[in-house]
Amino acid sequence: MVKRAIGSRSAKQNGAGNPIAVLVIHGPNLNLLGEREPEVYGRTRLNDIDKELKKLGRELEMKVETFQSNSEGAIVDRIQKARGKTDVLLLNPGAYTHTSVAIRDAILAVDIPVIEVHLSNVYRREAFRHHSTIADVAHGRIMGFGAESYSLALRAARTVVESARKRSD
Repeated sequence: MVKRAIGSRSAKQNGAGNPIAVLVIHGPNLNLLGEREPEVYGRTRLNDIDKELKKLGRELEMKVETFQSNSEGAIVDRIQKARGKTDVLLLNPGAYTHTSVAIRDAILAVDIPVIEVHLSNVYRREAFRHHSTIADVAHGRIMGFGAESYSLALRAARTVVESARKRSD
């Protein structure tokens, strides 16, 4: 198991009154939500999930940015770009959950806490989906609640960052 400290932006950026910066990364095929296998992933479209996250973020005094890519390299690039600018990542790596050492390495390199998110409960699906390359480097995992998984993860992200800020005071 890999252990890491919870990273954060500088104290100047993280001070009281500054919103928590959250980056939500959606992996491959999530751009097809609402159309692709609705019996598994639901009928909510990705654009609607993003709108709801931004709305909830405002209520929770969090600045939410969203990003989707079908490309592993683009996801790695976006994770790296978040370094020093983002307090916490919500990541649904999609199919890359089971295969991407590159995404795992990017997470370790940026030292930002990550919450792994999945719409479906991967343990109620095919056996190959039970393995996650990032589970042991993620702060936590939320899955199985459909689109609500993202809202639950956003609320958890606030707790993660606030706890880290208190420890650093």
